[in-house]
Amino acid sequence: MRLVPIARPQDLDRAVIAELARGGCRIVLAPELLDTLATSRRATLHDLEGRTVYGVNTGMGALAGVLLDPVAQARHQDTLMTGRAVGSAPWLRTDQARALLAARLRTLLHPSAGVSPGLCQALAALLDAGITPAIPSRGNGAAGEIIPLAHAGAVLNGTGHVLNTPTTVIPPPRDATSSGAATGKLCVAASSPIGESVLDAADALFEAGLSPRPFGLKEGIAFLEGVPGSTGLAILAGDAARALVAQIVRVLAASHDVVRASRDPLHAGLADSDELRVILREVRALRGEGPAGALQAPVSFRVTAPALAVARRAIDALDAAADRALVSVTDSPAHLDGEFVGTFGFAGTDLTAAMSALSTALMHLAELGTARLHRLLDTNLTGLNRQLSESPGLHAGMATVHKRAVGVAHRLRRFAVPALSGAIETSLGQEDVQSFALEAAECLDEVITGLREVLACELLAVVQAGRLSGTALLPEFDGLLPPGTADRPWGRDIDTIVGKLREL
Repeated sequence: MRLVPIARPQDLDRAVIAELARGGCRIVLAPELLDTLATSRRATLHDLEGRTVYGVNTGMGALAGVLLDPVAQARHQDTLMTGRAVGSAPWLRTDQARALLAARLRTLLHPSAGVSPGLCQALAALLDAGITPAIPSRGNGAAGEIIPLAHAGAVLNGTGHVLNTPTTVIPPPRDATSSGAATGKLCVAASSPIGESVLDAADALFEAGLSPRPFGLKEGIAFLEGVPGSTGLAILAGDAARALVAQIVRVLAASHDVVRASRDPLHAGLADSDELRVILREVRALRGEGPAGALQAPVSFRVTAPALAVARRAIDALDAAADRALVSVTDSPAHLDGEFVGTFGFAGTDLTAAMSALSTALMHLAELGTARLHRLLDTNLTGLNRQLSESPGLHAGMATVHKRAVGVAHRLRRFAVPALSGAIETSLGQEDVQSFALEAAECLDEVITGLREVLACELLAVVQAGRLSGTALLPEFDGLLPPGTADRPWGRDIDTIVGKLREL
């Protein structure tokens, strides 16, 4: 397995976080980085002396005016986790929880956080051991992410819970060399299913040879601030959406062939952006040379390329928002120029807006895919049997597959509502607005999952059309499915295709 040394905060970038989340690499914090963290920690502790600092020697939220005595201060950073770990299942998936931990580690490397090297090493060790905190995926009505982050932090100090998921040996990458890779590692698979069953964190740490680590002065509040959860989820979603858009391009070209759509909408002169220029070129290269069956292609075929360009721009915008979140000051109060400054680092407005925009763009692609699938059933367009049935009347063909896609696409519309709307006061008015970034991430994940399902339905119809015409289309998928074109439980085929799409 690839070992990635982290000598500077920026070495733990978006690509490494995604790889860490999926269990594809390990990281090690370099000595020079640990020295830098130790220096900033000493400065933070020095500047804390004799000051009243929010969340360090005071309560939080509406209780910020309550000063804590020394005994309470000594317990405060750990009790911050206990009282805020109020979530329940459903939990984040393993890859999502690991993405949160990796993004949290990245932002704690910022000197404004002022945490110790030991806390950062403990986070890295948690990732290395494959211990996955049970982090709620819903029910975060805080201005930031204190509820899910409290669940993650409670694992570090041994008071929380972890997912009871199986472990698997992740092999080294194919290009791994003896000089730069280990031989594989026993860790939790990033694709493990969500499990409702949880284990005590203290037991899991013990089994991994680790010990609970209490939070030091100001470390608890630093751990709870910022938006590492939505940042990590945005990184995973951006990667998944980019792969999905590339898959749609491939299936779109094959559907063009089936309905004998005119090549006019693919003309290079129609490109108004670099994204659209690339997509038109890709579809032209993949589409066959057969003649058009009609002067005008159905609208859903003509407008999919520009819709894909919109989606690619939205993905780029989300990646940019995630990059900004990784390098910004997320702590509040942050240690800046010797002072402790209250910030807006807990607000995920940038990420929320970007994720909601991408959700809308992908939801529209699902609607277009459903429309294209309907056109594939039209014998006037394809020249094939009605509904792509082996024996129309006796067999339904793809008609009910289309209805499944319709149901999925319609369901996705509810997830396209912008998550920034609907703020509700909490903490007796101290927190009077939220960005709901984690809700935006959940909606985006639902849309990606639904769009993949709609694409699988269209892909199945393309394979069926190829078999009916005697010309294999999308052979890498055709070969995965049972032979023949007679009706069968098509849902099994769709599940197989969805599984393959996830892998690619």
